[in-house]
Amino acid sequence: MRLRSYGAHNHYAAAAALPLSLHLSSHPDRRNLFNLSLPRSPRPPWRLSLTASTDQLWAVKESQERAEGGEGFGFSFEAGEAAARDVNHLEGPRVEVKELEEVPEQWRRSKLAWLCKELPAHKPGTLVRILNAQKKWIVQEDALYVAHHCMRIRENETAFRVYKWMMQRPWYQFDFDLITRLADYMGKERKFSKCRELFDDIIKQGRVPSESTFHILIVAYLSAPVQGCLEEACGIYNKMIQLGGYKPRLSLHNSLFKALVSKPGGSCKHHLKQAEFVFHNLVTCGLEVHKNVYAGLIWLHSYQDTIDRERIVELREEMQKAGIEESSDVHVSILRAYSKEGDVEEVERNWVKLVESDGAIPSQALVYRMEVYAKVGEPMKSLEVCREMERIKGAANVVAYHTVIEIMAKAHKVETAETLMDEFVNSGLKPLMPSYIELMSMYLNLDLHDKLEATFMQCLQRCRSNRTICSIYLDSLVKVGSLDKASEIFNQMLNNGAIGINSKSCNTILRAYLDSGEFIEAEEIYDLMCKKKFDIDPLLMEKLDYALSLKKKVVKKPTILKLSKEQREILVGLLLGGLQIESDEERKNHVIHFEFSCNSTTHSVLRRHIYDEYHEWLHPACRTKDENEEVPYHFSTVAHSYFEFYADQFRPKGRPVIPKLIHRWLSPRVLAYCYMSGGHRTSSGDLLLKLKGANREDVERIVKTFKAKSLDCRVKKKGRVFWIGFFGSNSLLFWKLMEPYILDDLKDLLRADIQVLENDAVEDRNQRINFDSDSDSDGRVSVVSDNEI
Repeated sequence: MRLRSYGAHNHYAAAAALPLSLHLSSHPDRRNLFNLSLPRSPRPPWRLSLTASTDQLWAVKESQERAEGGEGFGFSFEAGEAAARDVNHLEGPRVEVKELEEVPEQWRRSKLAWLCKELPAHKPGTLVRILNAQKKWIVQEDALYVAHHCMRIRENETAFRVYKWMMQRPWYQFDFDLITRLADYMGKERKFSKCRELFDDIIKQGRVPSESTFHILIVAYLSAPVQGCLEEACGIYNKMIQLGGYKPRLSLHNSLFKALVSKPGGSCKHHLKQAEFVFHNLVTCGLEVHKNVYAGLIWLHSYQDTIDRERIVELREEMQKAGIEESSDVHVSILRAYSKEGDVEEVERNWVKLVESDGAIPSQALVYRMEVYAKVGEPMKSLEVCREMERIKGAANVVAYHTVIEIMAKAHKVETAETLMDEFVNSGLKPLMPSYIELMSMYLNLDLHDKLEATFMQCLQRCRSNRTICSIYLDSLVKVGSLDKASEIFNQMLNNGAIGINSKSCNTILRAYLDSGEFIEAEEIYDLMCKKKFDIDPLLMEKLDYALSLKKKVVKKPTILKLSKEQREILVGLLLGGLQIESDEERKNHVIHFEFSCNSTTHSVLRRHIYDEYHEWLHPACRTKDENEEVPYHFSTVAHSYFEFYADQFRPKGRPVIPKLIHRWLSPRVLAYCYMSGGHRTSSGDLLLKLKGANREDVERIVKTFKAKSLDCRVKKKGRVFWIGFFGSNSLLFWKLMEPYILDDLKDLLRADIQVLENDAVEDRNQRINFDSDSDSDGRVSVVSDNEI
């Protein structure tokens, strides 16, 4: 038997030597019968001819990915991109592949050659059906042959599906070399989920993945702009060292560290432990520690709530021993750390070093000087630093104004704070809201309620209202006994989805009603707090008990949860946009997972509203402990049988579908939330609605519903998602239908552009968006390009 050996990364060179056509012949000397060159769909630019080397292929692909744009990093690592390049120098398993002509049966050779030709050309469902039809004769050796051939011609997706089909067969035996090779290829194509699935299959068999698989999977995770991938990359990196006993390459250490410090400090500070572990591995392995690793580690330490001064001093000493000069980034980090400690002497010492350095003085350094003087009780010294910034930089920036006004407000320097606020407003800088909040908080503490009300009115003229500023004004109105105005403000907060209410605002208005003897209104607020599961202030319980006793009502929170009409409609709209429901094995209890994109302005506003709307349903672990704490982008409800209806309608078998009766549920509120969660306004002012889990029949029912409302629309399919487009006057009608239920903070962002729509011709826009008339009637739906949607 003749075997051909292929290394883990030389498959392109092997494929280059293959013939360009298939000849099914029974001649015994016919060589490489199974090697094909099939007509394929247009290749992406990085897929070169078979004669190109592996290094060239991946170099071109990486350059293309960089050209498409990536996220900026907090520090510049010269060696940061080398981890992906090192992939080509890692040794994987050498795979033994038998020649096809060595298969004894002619019919088997013919069938294998046919499979090698047909499988790459079909979709997953058809591919599985073809393989199922071969179950009577195919064995593991045959399936391995097909999988290796698909990898050799770069049809790695097909190889993966063949492998998954193999696993379900009774004759399947674990093949480490095949899985490793396939995992490496999946990772190189940045398909981290499939690579991780193969990685886990190796672990489940009690085997340790190869170094190349660890390395490639980490690089794939780091290359993915998906939330949570960095944490997964860290977990694989830790396993690589602790489980595999491998010593990662320098480029991998640097790339991971680079990712750990790539976001703003507040969101990166929890990565300190992992960053220290990477630094420890660099030192223990005797590798060169880049100057930016030292700077990045000090930078992370400076953002911690509790500053580890000894560790910072230790890192600075190690930099000196290594002959690395402290950069301006290091000095700014030192200023940040010691300003939190209130160490004026150390801050001024580093300020002098920063001034003496050649580079420009960062504005943030002056802000930290302001903060350290405020920390030691010298607010006027902070004002002097602010004036010094104006001399050095020409003018104070937004952060400086926010900081100095906050310092003056907390020190109760009323006139100085007001003067600075006037300067800030006249400068034209924004946002003004944080400074208005500090100013109003000062007035509230000093009982200057007239000034507080005047400032609140000024703020509404220049800024969009939010919950914090409304809550301060509500507190002021309750303090002065203006119950009517307080009730009006509370109702505005309650009815405005972009503002909303919380436990603090409810307790404030409840206290006002109880103190004034308005027990009927107090009972309504109590019922609202019970429904939302808000905590009631213990100091109010005695008065509340008396108020409820007048109606012989016991102070006891209801235990039965029930969705309101608004909550039901919102849920339907979000489910149309792709909201996830998870069911237990018996499908009795169901959990709703709310997930919002941190890169979306719309989702940033919507998540706060949804969090408040379903507050009583949220799992205790998902509720914020502090009401001023940032709402997470991912939160879930408790497991409850009440969601069974929605699970059966939208996820009957765990997969998203559109209910048969959806046309009855498309109320304006449902459409508004579907649009806010996944809709899109084009550059030409038209509106697009995204539907997940729909098929053509589902979309047709929805389109008929729109036409019944005198709304004409066009349909386009993109992958597994259908887009419904509203153009010209139809987009205006669609917007007017939804507008009452769109959050106020999102109306300017999502509304149909009336001026553009009036000036442009509908036909021209249809051509730009690529919604052609044929796609509505025939079975072939064109795909809208990424640039257009």
